[in-house]
Amino acid sequence: MPRSTRSVRARLLAARRRSPLLGRPGFLIRRLHQLHSALFLEETRGFDITPVQYSLMTALAVRGELEQNTLALEIGLERTSVAEVVPRLQRRGLLARRRSADDGRVKLVRLTRKGSALLLRMAAKVRRAHDRTVDQLAGPERDLFLLQLIELVEANNHVGSVRFRLPRGS
Repeated sequence: MPRSTRSVRARLLAARRRSPLLGRPGFLIRRLHQLHSALFLEETRGFDITPVQYSLMTALAVRGELEQNTLALEIGLERTSVAEVVPRLQRRGLLARRRSADDGRVKLVRLTRKGSALLLRMAAKVRRAHDRTVDQLAGPERDLFLLQLIELVEANNHVGSVRFRLPRGS
Protein backbone atom coordinates (compact mmCIF):
# COMPACT_ATOMS: atom_id res chain seq x y z
CA MET A 1 0.00 0.00 0.00
CA PRO A 2 1.45 3.40 -0.97
CA ARG A 3 2.45 5.66 1.90
CA SER A 4 -0.22 8.29 1.13
CA THR A 5 -2.95 5.62 1.18
CA ARG A 6 -1.69 4.31 4.54
CA SER A 7 -1.66 7.86 5.90
CA VAL A 8 -5.28 8.46 4.86
CA ARG A 9 -6.33 5.09 6.26
CA ALA A 10 -4.55 5.78 9.58
CA ARG A 11 -6.21 9.21 9.87
CA LEU A 12 -9.62 7.68 9.13
CA LEU A 13 -9.14 4.95 11.74
CA ALA A 14 -8.02 7.52 14.32
CA ALA A 15 -11.13 9.62 13.64
CA ARG A 16 -13.38 6.56 14.01
CA ARG A 17 -11.74 5.83 17.38
CA ARG A 18 -12.68 9.34 18.53
CA SER A 19 -16.34 8.69 17.61
CA PRO A 20 -18.09 5.94 15.64
CA LEU A 21 -20.21 8.68 14.05
CA LEU A 22 -17.10 9.90 12.20
CA GLY A 23 -17.18 6.68 10.17
CA ARG A 24 -20.75 7.22 8.93
CA PRO A 25 -21.11 9.11 5.63
CA GLY A 26 -24.76 9.97 6.30
CA PHE A 27 -23.94 11.54 9.65
CA LEU A 28 -21.01 13.48 8.19
CA ILE A 29 -23.05 14.76 5.23
CA ARG A 30 -25.89 15.87 7.52
CA ARG A 31 -23.46 17.55 9.90
CA LEU A 32 -21.61 19.31 7.08
CA HIS A 33 -24.96 20.55 5.77
CA GLN A 34 -25.77 21.96 9.23
CA LEU A 35 -22.40 23.68 9.37
CA HIS A 36 -22.73 25.12 5.86
CA SER A 37 -26.25 26.38 6.61
CA ALA A 38 -24.93 28.16 9.71
CA LEU A 39 -22.08 29.71 7.69
CA PHE A 40 -24.51 30.75 4.93
CA LEU A 41 -26.83 32.44 7.42
CA GLU A 42 -23.90 34.10 9.19
CA GLU A 43 -22.44 35.47 5.96
CA THR A 44 -25.79 36.58 4.53
CA ARG A 45 -27.23 38.04 7.75
CA GLY A 46 -29.54 40.91 6.94
CA PHE A 47 -30.67 39.57 3.57
CA ASP A 48 -33.31 37.26 5.13
CA ILE A 49 -32.76 34.53 2.51
CA THR A 50 -32.28 30.83 3.24
CA PRO A 51 -29.97 28.53 1.27
CA VAL A 52 -33.02 26.89 -0.37
CA GLN A 53 -34.46 30.27 -1.36
CA TYR A 54 -31.09 31.29 -2.77
CA SER A 55 -30.87 28.07 -4.80
CA LEU A 56 -34.39 28.63 -6.16
CA MET A 57 -33.63 32.22 -7.13
CA THR A 58 -30.32 31.18 -8.70
CA ALA A 59 -32.07 28.55 -10.83
CA LEU A 60 -34.48 31.21 -12.10
CA ALA A 61 -31.60 33.60 -12.80
CA VAL A 62 -29.89 30.94 -14.91
CA ARG A 63 -32.87 29.30 -16.61
CA GLY A 64 -35.39 32.16 -16.82
CA GLU A 65 -39.09 31.69 -16.28
CA LEU A 66 -39.99 28.15 -15.25
CA GLU A 67 -43.10 26.28 -14.22
CA GLN A 68 -43.05 25.43 -10.53
CA ASN A 69 -42.68 21.67 -11.09
CA THR A 70 -39.67 22.21 -13.34
CA LEU A 71 -38.23 24.61 -10.78
CA ALA A 72 -38.50 21.87 -8.14
CA LEU A 73 -36.46 19.55 -10.39
CA GLU A 74 -33.89 22.26 -11.03
CA ILE A 75 -32.97 22.35 -7.34
CA GLY A 76 -33.92 18.81 -6.24
CA LEU A 77 -36.69 19.95 -3.91
CA GLU A 78 -40.17 18.58 -3.23
CA ARG A 79 -42.87 20.33 -5.27
CA THR A 80 -44.79 21.10 -2.08
CA SER A 81 -41.73 22.85 -0.61
CA VAL A 82 -41.37 24.96 -3.75
CA ALA A 83 -45.10 25.78 -3.51
CA GLU A 84 -44.44 27.12 0.01
CA VAL A 85 -41.23 29.03 -0.79
CA VAL A 86 -42.40 30.79 -3.96
CA PRO A 87 -45.26 32.80 -2.36
CA ARG A 88 -42.94 34.01 0.42
CA LEU A 89 -40.46 35.35 -2.12
CA GLN A 90 -43.29 36.71 -4.24
CA ARG A 91 -44.67 38.70 -1.27
CA ARG A 92 -41.23 40.29 -0.93
CA GLY A 93 -41.26 41.27 -4.61
CA LEU A 94 -38.34 38.95 -5.46
CA LEU A 95 -40.36 36.64 -7.70
CA ALA A 96 -43.34 37.06 -10.00
CA ARG A 97 -45.82 34.28 -10.69
CA ARG A 98 -48.46 33.91 -13.37
CA ARG A 99 -50.67 31.22 -14.84
CA SER A 100 -49.61 29.74 -18.17
CA ALA A 101 -51.63 30.94 -21.14
CA ASP A 102 -51.48 27.38 -22.54
CA ASP A 103 -52.63 25.62 -19.36
CA GLY A 104 -54.26 27.58 -16.52
CA ARG A 105 -53.27 24.89 -14.01
CA VAL A 106 -49.58 25.58 -14.61
CA LYS A 107 -47.91 28.33 -12.60
CA LEU A 108 -44.89 30.04 -14.14
CA VAL A 109 -42.32 31.72 -11.92
CA ARG A 110 -39.66 34.26 -12.78
CA LEU A 111 -37.13 36.37 -10.92
CA THR A 112 -37.99 40.08 -10.72
CA ARG A 113 -35.49 42.91 -11.12
CA LYS A 114 -35.53 43.27 -7.34
CA GLY A 115 -34.75 39.54 -7.03
CA SER A 116 -31.91 39.80 -9.55
CA ALA A 117 -30.47 42.79 -7.73
CA LEU A 118 -30.61 40.89 -4.42
CA LEU A 119 -28.74 37.94 -5.95
CA LEU A 120 -26.02 40.29 -7.14
CA ARG A 121 -25.72 41.93 -3.71
CA MET A 122 -25.52 38.52 -2.03
CA ALA A 123 -23.09 36.86 -4.46
CA ALA A 124 -19.82 37.65 -2.66
CA LYS A 125 -21.27 36.73 0.75
CA VAL A 126 -22.63 33.43 -0.57
CA ARG A 127 -19.29 32.65 -2.22
CA ARG A 128 -17.63 33.32 1.13
CA ALA A 129 -19.99 30.90 2.91
CA HIS A 130 -19.23 28.18 0.35
CA ASP A 131 -15.49 28.87 0.59
CA ARG A 132 -15.60 28.74 4.38
CA THR A 133 -17.39 25.38 4.24
CA VAL A 134 -14.40 23.75 2.54
CA ASP A 135 -11.50 26.08 3.33
CA GLN A 136 -9.85 23.55 5.65
CA LEU A 137 -9.02 21.50 2.54
CA ALA A 138 -6.01 22.41 0.40
CA GLY A 139 -6.79 23.43 -3.21
CA PRO A 140 -6.32 20.01 -4.87
CA GLU A 141 -8.06 18.24 -1.97
CA ARG A 142 -10.95 20.70 -2.18
CA ASP A 143 -11.34 20.10 -5.91
CA LEU A 144 -11.23 16.33 -5.37
CA PHE A 145 -13.78 16.56 -2.54
CA LEU A 146 -16.17 18.59 -4.70
CA LEU A 147 -15.72 16.20 -7.61
CA GLN A 148 -16.44 13.24 -5.33
CA LEU A 149 -19.59 14.94 -4.02
CA ILE A 150 -20.73 15.52 -7.62
CA GLU A 151 -20.07 11.87 -8.47
CA LEU A 152 -22.07 10.70 -5.44
CA VAL A 153 -25.01 12.98 -6.25
CA GLU A 154 -25.03 11.91 -9.89
CA ALA A 155 -24.68 8.20 -9.07
CA ASN A 156 -27.50 8.27 -6.51
CA ASN A 157 -29.85 10.80 -8.12
CA HIS A 158 -32.38 8.05 -8.86
CA VAL A 159 -32.82 7.28 -5.14
CA GLY A 160 -35.69 8.80 -3.17
CA SER A 161 -38.74 10.76 -4.18
CA VAL A 162 -37.02 13.95 -5.31
CA ARG A 163 -34.86 14.11 -8.40
CA PHE A 164 -32.36 16.79 -9.35
CA ARG A 165 -32.32 17.72 -13.03
CA LEU A 166 -28.79 16.90 -14.06
CA PRO A 167 -27.64 18.73 -17.18
CA ARG A 168 -25.95 16.50 -19.71
CA GLY A 169 -22.17 16.54 -19.23
CA SER A 170 -19.61 17.05 -21.93
